[in-house]
Amino acid sequence: MCTPATATTELGLTDKNQECACGSGDHASASSDAVEAGTAGTIREHYLVEGMTCGHCVSNVTEELSAVDGVESVSVELEPGGVSRIMLVSSQPVPAEKVRTAVSEAGYSLVSV
Repeated sequence: MCTPATATTELGLTDKNQECACGSGDHASASSDAVEAGTAGTIREHYLVEGMTCGHCVSNVTEELSAVDGVESVSVELEPGGVSRIMLVSSQPVPAEKVRTAVSEAGYSLVSV
């Protein structure tokens, strides 16, 4: 069981909810809603994840996505209890199925677009 986040997590995210619903079993979904080219071959892919509530949720999803081949960085705009936006930065396209699997292993699933 994780503890409620204070003002800001180590990732620089603020948990507005101040409560953790991890372990409540109500983790839902996330899916790619945009892909944009970055500088010097960098690709930024955006996904939506529903149900993340705290910094612990963000850490779990970030850890799983960071382990996917080709992912250079992961950033999360946490919307506690709502739909959070995730951006993956990579040097090559990351297959959506790999993203879906990683998010699923963290206890969530991609939102269908």
